[in-house]
Amino acid sequence: MGVEVGVQAARSRALAVLRIRSRALAVALLPAAVAVVLLVGGPTGHLVGGAWGTARWVVSVLAVLVLLAAAAIAVVVSRARPAVSPTVPIVESSAPDLYRMVRDLADRLDVPVPSAIALTPDCDSWLEDRTHPAQNRPARRGSRLAALRAHRHGHRRSTATPVLVIGSPFLWWMRVGELRAVLAPVVAGTGPSAHPDIAAARRFVRGLDAAVAETSAPARGPLVRTVLGVAGWVTRLLLRSCRGHAAEMERGVAAAAAERAQAVDYGLRIVAQEQVGLAYAGWDRLLTRVAVPAWRMGRWPSRLDAGVVAALTELSRRDRLAEGFTSRLGERPACDLLEEPGTVDEAASLLAARLFHGGPAERGPDWAPVNWQEYPEEVVDRTWRTDAARLHRVLDAQGVRPAQGPAAPDPGPTLSRVLDHMTTVPADSPAVAPPPHEDTAAAGAAGDIGDEDEDPLGNERTAALVAALSAEIAREEAAVGPVPASGVEQGGPDSALWADGMLPLFPLQPPRTGRELLADHVTAMVCCAAMDTAGALPGLDWLDGPALLVDGERAADLGPRVLALIESGDPAPLRTWLHRTGVRPEKPVRLV
Repeated sequence: MGVEVGVQAARSRALAVLRIRSRALAVALLPAAVAVVLLVGGPTGHLVGGAWGTARWVVSVLAVLVLLAAAAIAVVVSRARPAVSPTVPIVESSAPDLYRMVRDLADRLDVPVPSAIALTPDCDSWLEDRTHPAQNRPARRGSRLAALRAHRHGHRRSTATPVLVIGSPFLWWMRVGELRAVLAPVVAGTGPSAHPDIAAARRFVRGLDAAVAETSAPARGPLVRTVLGVAGWVTRLLLRSCRGHAAEMERGVAAAAAERAQAVDYGLRIVAQEQVGLAYAGWDRLLTRVAVPAWRMGRWPSRLDAGVVAALTELSRRDRLAEGFTSRLGERPACDLLEEPGTVDEAASLLAARLFHGGPAERGPDWAPVNWQEYPEEVVDRTWRTDAARLHRVLDAQGVRPAQGPAAPDPGPTLSRVLDHMTTVPADSPAVAPPPHEDTAAAGAAGDIGDEDEDPLGNERTAALVAALSAEIAREEAAVGPVPASGVEQGGPDSALWADGMLPLFPLQPPRTGRELLADHVTAMVCCAAMDTAGALPGLDWLDGPALLVDGERAADLGPRVLALIESGDPAPLRTWLHRTGVRPEKPVRLV
């Protein structure tokens, strides 16, 4: 009973959306209908006289203009490409067990089977309609034969069911039964989606949404801008009119799907939902703490989904509340439903780098994959030495000399040079300003990285150091240039998202503040000194990212001591840590 109620509620809202479409069409045809009446009334002798003749001309011209405008708007709406989520397609030959599970699930729910399966590098799952005719047109201009084939293909797909999109972390962390329970209410949504009224209303709303985005893009030529401006105003008006009904329609569809899925794995779904929250926490932590440092170095971890398992297993080891989750690891993981899970994980990892960082679409000399065994050496060590080298380049540009005096020989890049500069401020010396060659554009871009007004800094030298580091990073990023879009325009449904230079689509972290920026560079210098003079090693903490290993243990107490130096200019806590660890700050370190 609940399923029928939900479907009927969704259908009533869908009919309301379709009525708005019909009213818009009626408004467009109304002047033409009046013009026809006036034109027919003259020859029949009913509407005669000078006034009626003038009215015929005015209304006829108005009808022609309205019909032309309606035709232009219809062309814009029909040709606009609705947004499609970037995904990794999974063909049935590469995952027959997964397709078999979804097909069996759809049979038990008595709903149509999804037309295809795709993976997204996120912790979510949904159904996505990819049957809009504009999505099946070739991304580039081709021959008439190719266009005809695309048209026929799009006609065949017009009645296809939606694509099932599954979050890739779910496949690696969840067990087969848990994944099945999570997907049950999602797959159940194919039932309402197959209803003709609901499908038509969804296509209309998605077409309006795509047209709004199309008309908002910059256009060339006054005529094109005028046409798109009128089309944009009309489509926004229609979209606002449909918004409430469309939202209620989707709520009805979701309610009907959830009610239908109650009969499948109801008890297991509660446990599975707990795993959804845990997977989301581990995925977010892995991306922000582990993947981001690698992406910044031009490396992308090729086994992110496998890393989720390691991160959540480590969380289970540290957190007593998660101890029960480790017992389920003996069951069959959902990634076993794939024929080649490693290849799929690599594709999802590359897509994650594109979405969250904006990296290139293909591997290359400056964008190479890295496995977890190589991560400490390829990412952690290189990151620290690169940051330490940047810090010393800035000190060189500012004319900072060692504390032994200007006549003493330069000992090279040492930690003592950094500590002395940040803590020793002579009373009769002015603050060190950024070097004169710092360009205004770079400094302006760097303002997004370091907001000094909100960060407590130790002294004026520290503030000047932050400004110089920010400008240096801005210049390095500007030298890299925009991310190339080659290798992605292949005519697939996702290709249009990459052609507009909208990368990254979902940036993970806001720009670093001045305090965070300086803390990262000073910490990098301390870690380099520890590795070169005290035998420390770079390491990887699955929950916290790059880690310094001293005698095999993670140096977790280093961060607060670096912050004490930056915020108050007090080097005592850090020097105490250096002495206890055996680090010699006066010795030069190796930089990249």
